[in-house]
Amino acid sequence: MARRAITLTIVPHALFEALQFTLSLQPVGPGQQIAQHEIRNALENAMDARRQRLTISQFQVSPLKWGCLYLQAVCALIAIAFVHSDNRLTMMLFATGAAAAVLLIAATDRPFIGEISVSPNSLLQVLPAPGS
Repeated sequence: MARRAITLTIVPHALFEALQFTLSLQPVGPGQQIAQHEIRNALENAMDARRQRLTISQFQVSPLKWGCLYLQAVCALIAIAFVHSDNRLTMMLFATGAAAAVLLIAATDRPFIGEISVSPNSLLQVLPAPGS
């Protein structure tokens, strides 16, 4: 996801095989029909979750939005400086708030790369061990 090399059109082979196998089974009773339906739903949920992760990984904040945010922060700091030039605490509080806003946007800008990123550790824990 960080390299943006995966597309939404490619379905993981293991999920595809599992779904194909589940749909090829001929349920005998109502219990097996319910189980087949639940397995199909779980596999479709897994594919949907993958699509959502891939979609999120493609999002990024445009440079125009970053520029507007910085311009707005600078204008507000200048306005505060004109009104409260004797009170540096007010300037410091607003600057801290503006920095926090920039940090929050940077944290969600590209969620899978950079210093503030989501790691694949939880996804790697559910992978089957090699040879099992």
